[in-house]
Parts: sequence; C-alpha cells; structure tokens
Amino acid sequence: MRKLGIIGGMSWASTLAYYDRINRLVQKRGSPMVSAPLLIESLNFAELYAIREDEGWHRAAQILIESAKRLEGAGAQGLIIGANSMHKVYDEVAASVAIPILHIADHVGMALKAAGHANAALIGTRNVMTESFYRRRLIAHGIDLLPPKMENVELLDRVIYDELMVGKVTRDAERTLKTIITGKAQEGAEAIVLACTELDLVVDVDANVLPVFEGTRIHCAAAVDWMFGEEAAGTAA
Repeated sequence: MRKLGIIGGMSWASTLAYYDRINRLVQKRGSPMVSAPLLIESLNFAELYAIREDEGWHRAAQILIESAKRLEGAGAQGLIIGANSMHKVYDEVAASVAIPILHIADHVGMALKAAGHANAALIGTRNVMTESFYRRRLIAHGIDLLPPKMENVELLDRVIYDELMVGKVTRDAERTLKTIITGKAQEGAEAIVLACTELDLVVDVDANVLPVFEGTRIHCAAAVDWMFGEEAAGTAA
C-alpha cells in the first residue's frame, strides 16, 4: 500500500473519524491484521478556529503548507486534508508539494454523479456553504446546488463550532438538522451533502428523508482506493 499523510487536528474529533474509517476500510480490503500505513500531523485547531478575515486564511494556508511539506519529507506519498472548511486553501497547499492531494469535494461530486443525482443541498460551516471553493468543485461534476439560506447558515455555525467541536451532542441539534434537511427536501433537493465531519453526530446518514452523502466517508474511501494503487480522480500534484 502507498503511505498516506493526513493533515489533521481540525478538529481532533474529525481526525479520529478519518483514522478509524480508513483503517476499517483497509482491514476489509486486506485481512483482520492489516492496518493502514499513515502519517498524521495533528495541528492545533486553536490557531485555525473560526477564521473570518483574509489575513487569517493566509496564515491558515501557511500552517497547512508547512504541515504538508513535513509529511512529504517524512515519506508520505499522497495527502488528504482532514477537514472540509480547510479545503479553502487547497490550491496553495497542493502547489507546495510534489505529491498528490485528494480533494474531498471532487470525490463527493463524483459520488453524486455516479448515483444519478442532478442537484443537492450543501450543509456545513459558513464558508463551505456560502463561498465558491467547495461549491464550484461539485458544480464541475454536473451537480446543481440549492442556494443556502442565511438563517440556516447561522444555526449550523452555532451547532458546529459551539457544540459539536467541543463534544456536545444534543437533541436540539438533532432536531435542528432534521428540520433543515426536511426543508431542503421540500425545496426540491435530491440529496444532501454533509460537508462537515462532526455533523454525522447529529444526522442519521444511513436513514434520512433524503440520501445523505457524507464527505468524510467518501473522502476516506477515495483515500483507501488510492492507497491500494487505484488511480483516484480529483488529485493534484
């Protein structure tokens, strides 16, 4: 297997999910005693939390670039960024190393297209829902996206940053997500893209009013395919 590097710590709970799912998939593909060859750098999320200003994103890019270079230098043959929001700086990070980085949104887009969906609603943090860096990748795969409602954006940011990222899971949050997803179904969405790792704590990914495409699961599956030597589309050298 190829050795995969994970830029993690955004949050640590997200990195835990990546480590667990990748190893479970590798075990299924290999044998009960096989584990994934991984290099993980867990960043201090306090330096990246809730960035709003342009200069903050410039600093975030530098932090992730330095991490990518360290992982490449340590022997990683490919990388993933273990978070959705931090793909905002994907282009800068990918340009800084000579190894491929699998982009989460490209693989989500391919999964939606393969399942025959023409449109979807994107659910995640404010920057994922409202900015172009994630949305344009899905659109490039032929997926139309419903426009975000700002009241939902505010609710989701509060649930994600104030609750889920500090380990707080409540019935109120579950009801909030159920209401948002039901509303998207009524607006005509064919599917939901869950573009925040922590949201699966309050969303039933496998049994919902709409098909839910959970980015982390899809990203991990693509990473495992790559590790086993299968060419993964949506990479950049």
